[in-house]
Amino acid sequence: MMKLKMINLQKLNFPLIRFYCFQIRQMMANAQREIEERKRALKAIKQEEVPPVRPLFKARDSLPNVGSMYNQGLLSKTDSDKARKLAALQAQIRNKLSSGLLSNVAVPDKPTPLILDESGRTVDITGKEVQLTQVVPTLKANIRAKKREEFKAQLQESKGPEEIQDTHFFDTRIGVKPAVRNRRSLKFHEPGKFQQLAERIRMKAQLEKLQNEISQIARKTGISSATKLALIAPKTEALSEDVPNIEWWDSVILTGGYPNDDEPTTIKTSTITNLVEHPTQMRPPTDPLKPIYMPVFLTKKERKKLRRQNRREAWKEEQEKIRLGLEPPPEPKLRISNLMRVLGTEAVQDPTKFEAHVRQQMAKRLKAHEDANAARRLTAEQRREKKARKLKEDTSLGVHVAVYRIRDLVNNASKKFKVETNAKQLYLTGCVMLFRDCNVVVVEGGAKQLSKYKRLMMHRIKWEEDIVKDNDGNDVPNKCVLVWEGTSKQRHFGEIKFKVCPIEKMAREHFKKHQVEHYWDLAYSGAVLDNTDDVRS
Repeated sequence: MMKLKMINLQKLNFPLIRFYCFQIRQMMANAQREIEERKRALKAIKQEEVPPVRPLFKARDSLPNVGSMYNQGLLSKTDSDKARKLAALQAQIRNKLSSGLLSNVAVPDKPTPLILDESGRTVDITGKEVQLTQVVPTLKANIRAKKREEFKAQLQESKGPEEIQDTHFFDTRIGVKPAVRNRRSLKFHEPGKFQQLAERIRMKAQLEKLQNEISQIARKTGISSATKLALIAPKTEALSEDVPNIEWWDSVILTGGYPNDDEPTTIKTSTITNLVEHPTQMRPPTDPLKPIYMPVFLTKKERKKLRRQNRREAWKEEQEKIRLGLEPPPEPKLRISNLMRVLGTEAVQDPTKFEAHVRQQMAKRLKAHEDANAARRLTAEQRREKKARKLKEDTSLGVHVAVYRIRDLVNNASKKFKVETNAKQLYLTGCVMLFRDCNVVVVEGGAKQLSKYKRLMMHRIKWEEDIVKDNDGNDVPNKCVLVWEGTSKQRHFGEIKFKVCPIEKMAREHFKKHQVEHYWDLAYSGAVLDNTDDVRS
């Protein structure tokens, strides 16, 4: 007989019950075989056969008693422990059967046939509709997906389309798409892509080579300078207004319009008198509002005399106040050299005391002098304001402008720093345009400011030290040229900034935006002529 294990009733579940019922069934079959063998061996009197054991899983059937099996000799005394365990298990199964938990549990011997009606529903033999058991997902991913679908269905039921359409802020054309992360897939180049790219690069190189050859031939013949100047010449913009038939100053005298060659000129004689109309004299915008007088410079002898007179007047005023008793008389100015002459016999009586007194008075005068100097000394902010005030000039009556052209400024960081920093230190406004072979620097400010900046650009910075390449790839020295300097009515730029333009049209548009496109035309035309002269030489 097979051994049975003790079962905890609290942890008992249906699959385990089925398993132990199957073991009990096998045990009963083995017991029946042993009984039959003993009957044949003992040749006992034919007794009433033992009724066959019914299936264990039929609803509400009682199991055979262990005590009757022991009385019939089916179990030995050595199997008493096993018999008690078996009896306990039978009692548990009997309790489950009596409580009705296993009433509906049945193990079919064969699968139930599937019967479908005309509409495709599952029915039993009698024709009633049968609800098939649904398979419950066990994986967490499937469980989450099922919960998500149920949640969406609940939302649709709770908020139908009619209710959504009634809201004022709902647009039916917009569909809510969930955030989906697309998988990255491999993207292969189409066959022949790099061959086409290589062919394009070769064609471009051949075209550049051909253009260089044509440009060299044109420069040698002298055609290039005229051609380039014609290309960079600004296009004449059409006038927004039509030309009038007659000018306003002629309309006062002439009748109608200007006559043709065949027609005689008709003049209004009534408008011609012996009076002469003089135009109103207007003040030039560059003239100051107040007259400026030439300052008078004194010689060194005159400055000393003037200082002496001022000090004597101040001394007389102080003596007058002392004489009237408004101020106490000052203490005698004691020094070590005049100690005996001023104090006399007092100094002889106690020289150490009076020497200490004299030194104390000297230290007091020194401290008063240093305090006065410290009171007159300017703070750091005041020194900066004084320096800026000396550098800044009044540009209300006119602004001085200077335009410089540099061959290469892009590849030289130190010189770019000097150009920008000195312009800011001198409080100049302007613009630095970076373009190949034509870097334009425009600065605006006062006359003294531009004089200092001109010395920087033309003398202090050594442009010739750098060797750069021109359009043909030849090594040429870098240089800076003063294109133009003059005055303007107002400033056209703000704080000096760098502007990089890859093409000439963008550079001219930048200057045109500030209404000074003629600066660029003048500088660029000079650059074209310089490149032509370099090739000829």
